[in-house]
Amino acid sequence: MEYRDFIEICAAIFGLLLGSFANVCISRLPDNESVVQPRSHCRRCGAMIAWYDNIPLLSFVLLGGRCRSCKALISWRYPAVEALTGAWFWLAVRLNGLDWVAAKWCLFGFILVELLFSDLETRILPDEFTLGGWMAAIALAPLAPPPRGVIALFMEGPSARFAGLAGAVLGSVILAALLWAVGWAYLLVRKREGLGLGDVKLLGMIAAFLGMEGAIVVLLGASFAGSVIGLLWIKWKGEDASTFELPFGSFLGAAGLLVALVAMLRPAAQ
Repeated sequence: MEYRDFIEICAAIFGLLLGSFANVCISRLPDNESVVQPRSHCRRCGAMIAWYDNIPLLSFVLLGGRCRSCKALISWRYPAVEALTGAWFWLAVRLNGLDWVAAKWCLFGFILVELLFSDLETRILPDEFTLGGWMAAIALAPLAPPPRGVIALFMEGPSARFAGLAGAVLGSVILAALLWAVGWAYLLVRKREGLGLGDVKLLGMIAAFLGMEGAIVVLLGASFAGSVIGLLWIKWKGEDASTFELPFGSFLGAAGLLVALVAMLRPAAQ
């Protein structure tokens, strides 16, 4: 086995482990529970989960997707989050090597996977991941700057590190403010909230990682997909369109992963 293959396998394993942690966050953070104590347990019967039943992906297969104690079905979300995070980490390291750029994409993928499934399941986007991810993206910007865009045109003089930091800060603040304004205008016209503040924070975080232009693509893609899928779902389920709560954060997360994937593949193809 070559050194590079070993590093990629280690990245995938680390991603699987972080995917397991993301599942804990998805289950507990919306209820303001600690992600440390108590240790992993069945949400139905309360039985503590032994270490050998808590191995990412493998334990789910060996247990047949059921709790060892009460035989309750384990949600498909658990292996899905673990597999997606592990595959993302493997791909990020394979395409970028072991550097700050790979670390940035790994962190971005981990955050988006957690938020995607959290919003889909609970309609909550925890600040620990939206605001925490936003701050992490800004901290990483000098080392792994977002793709150069319009903001960079006004910063030809400063160093690349400063330009990357300024692009991450300004791009994220501008887009978050615009989305907040849209939500505020909707509230004034329709007299009901149509956009959560969590979505605003999420878009700001995405812009800090992808740059303003990349985040605009994410917003447009998520809006289109959310409108089409939302309307189809409402019609199929017979929901009330005036009260149905669309998990827009999930669409933002999925679109963010796709745009980030393109950004990772583009340098590899050059």
